[in-house]
Amino acid sequence: MTETIYNEEELLRMLDSLLREPDVFWTEFYRDREKKIPFFKNIPDENLVSYHNNGLLTSGKVLELGCGPGRNAIYLARQGWEVDAVDVSDTSLQWAKERAAESNVSIYFIHKNIFDLDIEEGEYDLIYDSGCFHHVAPHRRLSYTKLINKALKKGGHFALTSFVPGGKLGGAVMTDWEVYRTGSLRGGLGYDKTKLEQIFSDFESVEIRKMNDMDEIQQMFGISELIAALFKKI
Repeated sequence: MTETIYNEEELLRMLDSLLREPDVFWTEFYRDREKKIPFFKNIPDENLVSYHNNGLLTSGKVLELGCGPGRNAIYLARQGWEVDAVDVSDTSLQWAKERAAESNVSIYFIHKNIFDLDIEEGEYDLIYDSGCFHHVAPHRRLSYTKLINKALKKGGHFALTSFVPGGKLGGAVMTDWEVYRTGSLRGGLGYDKTKLEQIFSDFESVEIRKMNDMDEIQQMFGISELIAALFKKI
């Protein structure tokens, strides 16, 4: 393997290699389905449900980035969306496929790194990300925003949930340079309203708030240690 950099993509791949390899980590993470992980339960994010209940979202074609075991993809399919769902972990996708079959919904699952997706211009009405963005390294943020911009139709929506800075679940408070000095995202970076609005400044901010805490009775996932944001492409 050559270690000479000839183009931007090779530079990005080199920087990727300095940090944790996501496919190996997430494949192992989802191997044990009995772990007491709150988002292992087959229930949707409370903010995603609220967007539908409040009429902010209706239906169309959606891409979920980092779908995990498929809980939000299944909810979206039940709401009438045509769903594409991508994840780098084959163990999580196997679980998601089993859940989708049990729920009798049709979802197109894609086993890829999100930055290797081949997407048509303006293909989606919605892009949803529940907990993927805070694991994206600083050098990949531009790749991420380019992906969102390309994939979304004009007037389409982009929504995410992310760690808050210094939260109990994660949310490392560190500069971008520190990420590379230490060679780690420390479990995931933290984002507040101001930083999200700066990163996604090409979009209209519709709603940014902390998630509401949910219990098992409500059949929704919600933890106030996470921030939820909804943007619109203008």
